[in-house]
Amino acid sequence: MKYKTEIGESMVKPNEKLKRILLITGVTGVVYASFKYLLPLVIPFFIAYVIALGLYPTASCISRKMSFQVGKRNLHIPVGIVGALELLILLSVAGIWIYAGAQRLYIESRMLVDQVPIWISRLDLWLTGKCRIFETALSLKPGCLVVIVRDMLRGLGNSVKNGAMPYLMSNSMAIFQGMIQITVIWVVGLVSIMLSLQEMEELKYRRDNSIFHEEFTLISQRLKMMGNAYVKTQGLIMILTTAICITGLFLMKNPYYILAGIGIGLLDALPIFGTGTVFIPWVIIALFQGQVGTALTLMAIYLICYFLREIMEARMMGNKVGLSALETLVSMYVGLKLFGVLGFILGPVGLLLIEDFVNLYKERDSGST
Repeated sequence: MKYKTEIGESMVKPNEKLKRILLITGVTGVVYASFKYLLPLVIPFFIAYVIALGLYPTASCISRKMSFQVGKRNLHIPVGIVGALELLILLSVAGIWIYAGAQRLYIESRMLVDQVPIWISRLDLWLTGKCRIFETALSLKPGCLVVIVRDMLRGLGNSVKNGAMPYLMSNSMAIFQGMIQITVIWVVGLVSIMLSLQEMEELKYRRDNSIFHEEFTLISQRLKMMGNAYVKTQGLIMILTTAICITGLFLMKNPYYILAGIGIGLLDALPIFGTGTVFIPWVIIALFQGQVGTALTLMAIYLICYFLREIMEARMMGNKVGLSALETLVSMYVGLKLFGVLGFILGPVGLLLIEDFVNLYKERDSGST
């Protein structure tokens, strides 16, 4: 009897493993196909719906309060129009803030442009000095290497100019078409936000009464959690990194501290790049120029920014999302290979959704049996 029981258990386990493998494979395939083919089609409407969700509480409250009587009818301003006005006000405030910052960036950019001829002159003097050293060491005719290097630089500049113009001319139509597409997406997005606000209650009713109610709820909860964690973490890290860079460069009396600080902060927010993309070559150049103090200060700023990102990203993202460091790294790498740069975000999101759906269907299957 005991032998038969052991045989029965050994026969069940392979079936359970096969079911689990098929479940994981099926869920993974659906998630991949959704990200690869469905997401690019619905992403403008998805973003519009998310923005509408954020605007709906205040927009609906204002719409209810701004009611008025027309005869026997009680009318109110449509919530979609109120939400669109709210969005335009927020964009206007952001535009004013960006304009104020752009003025300072323009001033620093003009200073940078004025400084470029001086840097070119210094580079020319430095190259001339090095060429003279080699000419003396190799017993060459004075000035021959200088002429060669200047001809090479002049030829390089002409090559870049001649190569850039045909590229710009051949891609001008593509750029124009891209601008038209962006404009259309903005218009469609704004209209989608208004319609989503206007039909929010109906959309919620359809979602709650759909046969895929559990799946919609699971996806919305996971995306909300992931979005909040990512936006808060990356936004806070970018703000602190920018503030540290601006402060450090200001203390170094760098005239472009705002322009450089914002640029480094934005570069650090990109998935592949980081503060080291700027600071490490800058440190090496400073050391070659004999500016040891400048190199040490730049390295200190870089290390502060580096450890700030490592500590905050591990603490905030790990605690809120629920993935280990290895799982996050593997999912980001796989996402990069499958979906490009956007895969740095889609990879962890996809892994979390696969785990959630597998657990959901496993619990449903065990409950039905």
